[in-house]
Amino acid sequence: MRLTLPIVRRLPKTDIHCHLDGCLRPRTMLELATEQGVKLPTRKLPELTRLLNAGKRTRSLGDYLRIFDLTLSVLQEREALYRVAYELAEDAAGENVRHLEVRYSPILHRKRRLPWEDIIEPVIAGLADGGRQHGMSTGTIICGIRSMDPKTSLHLAELAVAYKGKGVLAFDLAGQEKDYPAKAHRAAFQLILKNNINSTVHAGEAFGPASIGQALHYCGAHRIGHGTRLREDKDLMRYVNDQRIPLEVCLSSNVQTRTVKSIKDHPFGFYFGEGLRVTLNTDSRLISDTTVSNEILLAARAFRLGPYEVKRIIIMGFKSAFLPYAEKARMLRGVSLEIDRIFMEEFPEDYDRRVTSY
Repeated sequence: MRLTLPIVRRLPKTDIHCHLDGCLRPRTMLELATEQGVKLPTRKLPELTRLLNAGKRTRSLGDYLRIFDLTLSVLQEREALYRVAYELAEDAAGENVRHLEVRYSPILHRKRRLPWEDIIEPVIAGLADGGRQHGMSTGTIICGIRSMDPKTSLHLAELAVAYKGKGVLAFDLAGQEKDYPAKAHRAAFQLILKNNINSTVHAGEAFGPASIGQALHYCGAHRIGHGTRLREDKDLMRYVNDQRIPLEVCLSSNVQTRTVKSIKDHPFGFYFGEGLRVTLNTDSRLISDTTVSNEILLAARAFRLGPYEVKRIIIMGFKSAFLPYAEKARMLRGVSLEIDRIFMEEFPEDYDRRVTSY
């Protein structure tokens, strides 16, 4: 039973680690730059697209993150934020994503001193409108930045609290791990936990498992962004597994930031074999030039996964979503049946839905 990209695109799926400022359409970026008078390195769409699909040429996480300076230059106006959020929802729905969680840091969109509400509300509205049109649930995750003053993270956490239940699903901490420990931002996460809000932390991407430990034990993270180096601490890995703490894995991004040498060298296959709750995500659709469908197919080919294993991974994505339990349970029932139906259509002689367990 060989999986192909058209088959994978048909499957319902999630994207729960997706950065707004890494997911623009190149044409949209060109149009926004023209409208706003922003200078770009080139006005030719093919050249701009190649420049923005920079992941394949980066040599480190720092190189990868620097591309965001370019995309952020056109995301300083309310209308632009709405448009990019709406188009991202459209693009995700185009590959049958059913639940989309988009993260970004509002502080990075204040170069023109936009009021906070003019940064947060258009993103929520753009995702909601796009999702509603295509039958997809959406929500945002507000990010603190490791390299910024922890007081800034605390203020961003206050914004997450203010918009709890109004489109904001969770709080995150992103940015360079080295020299910027998560525990410095403890106050922000204490506020988040006190207000019963979900949290995730980028950890174990470009730094060792100690970073994951801080995310869990100082910040109370409910999920871990990347977690690539978790395998270096077997005791911590057992804890993550026993507590069913999901890992938001982004295969292409991890290769492009040189966190791992190649897809086959990625610990995803090991984690999956050990029973960890692993999910597959895009990270940055534009910069990594990828989709969730591409990430699933990469995993299937690199780690020899068939339809049964792919179904388990997709189901883990839905289980890991920051959604109310009742909504998640209802979604899971429908998704499981839909995946079985698709695989029975594609592999009528071989697929047995009774084999699947999760």
